[in-house]
Amino acid sequence: MATLAANALTIADVLKTIDPKGDAAMIAEVLNQTNAILDDIPWVEGNLIGGNRTSVRTSLPGVTARIANQGNAATKSTSAQIDDAAACFETKSEMDSLVAETGGMGMVAKNRANEAMAHIEALGEKLSETLFYGSASVPEEFVGFANRYNTLSLTSTIINNMIDAGGTGTDNSSIWLVNWGEGKVKGIYPRGTMGGLQRYDEGKVSIVDATGIAGATFLGYREYFTWRCGLAVEDWRNVVRIANVDISNLVAKTSAADLFDLMISAIETIPNIESGRPVFYMNRTVRKMLAIQARDDVQTGGQLTYMDVAGRRVLEFQGIPVRLVDKLTVTEATVV
Repeated sequence: MATLAANALTIADVLKTIDPKGDAAMIAEVLNQTNAILDDIPWVEGNLIGGNRTSVRTSLPGVTARIANQGNAATKSTSAQIDDAAACFETKSEMDSLVAETGGMGMVAKNRANEAMAHIEALGEKLSETLFYGSASVPEEFVGFANRYNTLSLTSTIINNMIDAGGTGTDNSSIWLVNWGEGKVKGIYPRGTMGGLQRYDEGKVSIVDATGIAGATFLGYREYFTWRCGLAVEDWRNVVRIANVDISNLVAKTSAADLFDLMISAIETIPNIESGRPVFYMNRTVRKMLAIQARDDVQTGGQLTYMDVAGRRVLEFQGIPVRLVDKLTVTEATVV
């Protein structure tokens, strides 16, 4: 006997979202994660079909102290071009018409909307994860922050923007300070395309049976959710990674990293930070321990307050929002 496809939404699934009156019940998305970085990114159309090309200054011209009757040689600056690729994240929803119409035709839009919310959330989480951990070894994605700021080598260009919190092993996390803005750090989408999440509704179509019955089809509703996007770090000095935050030490308060000292160091690392929109990002465990350290240290805790951002209460440190990103893991290997 054919088995139900694992990815197919069932009538039972829909019935769980309908209250006794037939109205769509509010779904408690307990698996939804907080990835506030998606609210902060400034999106700009790239200048390439596949992404964006940035020209960056790599050195300044030489300057000579000249005396009378003595000339000086011409000098010049040097520059380089950096290409940032954009990815295309997509998810597809198919719902049997029998399922979509559970509760009556008046429920179709609500039943489909409930499922659409889950697909949109999944796209957001995938993008958040890629923004930090995207790797060049996965060509269909784009390179995230962690694979751009990934070494403490003194010979590395980005060493001044890497702060070592001292953790070892594989239970580490990172705190990120990103100064968003044009010419600094921004989100991109390919030239000639539309920015943001796109939803393509095909309506009621014929869907091929996925349970193993050859040639069988049924009527159902299909829609696609697509997000074409990438990350451009135009000036690497506008990102600081506080790496090697040892989670077990932090929670146990034993040889724990002083989060406030580290965050002050990060702020002082970025040149002209007032010219952009700086934001701290950390996961839930690190932010919890930040609050606990504030309680334990009255003097430092006086700097941890709340600000209003678009009508929402947001934690801040020295005027900089401190945002949650659940996709930042607690299992990072030691950065060396």
